[in-house]
Amino acid sequence: MTQIDDIVENFTLLDEWDDRYRYVIELGRALPPMPGSAHTDANKVQGCASQVWLISHVDPDGANGPVMTFEGDSDAHIVRGLVAILIALYSGRNARDILATDALELFDRIGLRENLTPQRSNGLRSMVERIRSEASAALAAAA
Repeated sequence: MTQIDDIVENFTLLDEWDDRYRYVIELGRALPPMPGSAHTDANKVQGCASQVWLISHVDPDGANGPVMTFEGDSDAHIVRGLVAILIALYSGRNARDILATDALELFDRIGLRENLTPQRSNGLRSMVERIRSEASAALAAAA
């Protein structure tokens, strides 16, 4: 998996939207496959035009609270790449850090969100809300 700092750095090197678009698709292709059995309604992210599935795993015994890891998939190449970026940003972090991290600001900073269609932008927000909701639930369960 690509680290989020590497992704941000690579975006700064890509001036053209076509190059960024291809890079997002490459990130999606590098995302570890999710088993077909995980493509359930319970794992489906609501509010996305494309099919998106997200699974969160919680290690409740992290030094600074519950640590979360994520798996994700989509039936659309570009959306699968967006999922890969979110997983690189959030996976392996504690729930408090997840709640304190603004993914949409990151997408704005790297110039990605301005090139997304309104539907994709809404789907991105839905994915971020789902991750934040899972982090809130992990914190509540740990309290």
